[in-house]
Amino acid sequence: QVQLVESGGGLVQAGGSLRLSCVASGSFFSINAMAWYRQAPGKQRELVATITSSSTTNYADSVKGRFTISRDNAKNTVYLRMNSLKPEDTAVYYCNANVLNSGTWRRGDYWGQGTQVTVSS
Repeated sequence: QVQLVESGGGLVQAGGSLRLSCVASGSFFSINAMAWYRQAPGKQRELVATITSSSTTNYADSVKGRFTISRDNAKNTVYLRMNSLKPEDTAVYYCNANVLNSGTWRRGDYWGQGTQVTVSS
């Protein structure tokens, strides 16, 4: 069993900052790529940022220059630092990790339960 737990969401004014965290726990050998997605009301889930096991990063155009994804492999944790937040960043943010499950010996994608980020204007 693999679990991802996000934290750090909340209500912030436009122009403010938040840092999201996501910790992976359970039975696994390794974590490959990790990512943050978000889903706004009435919209499809979209990719926000990704980071490989060697910390190569990639961002959606809408967040480039404002968001920073990072990871601490020793803590099985991925972070998303969000600066200069805009009302359109309001969404539920989900953590995703590609994990080699030690119970099944298979690699698969796992998701957290999501954390709400609300940016007021």
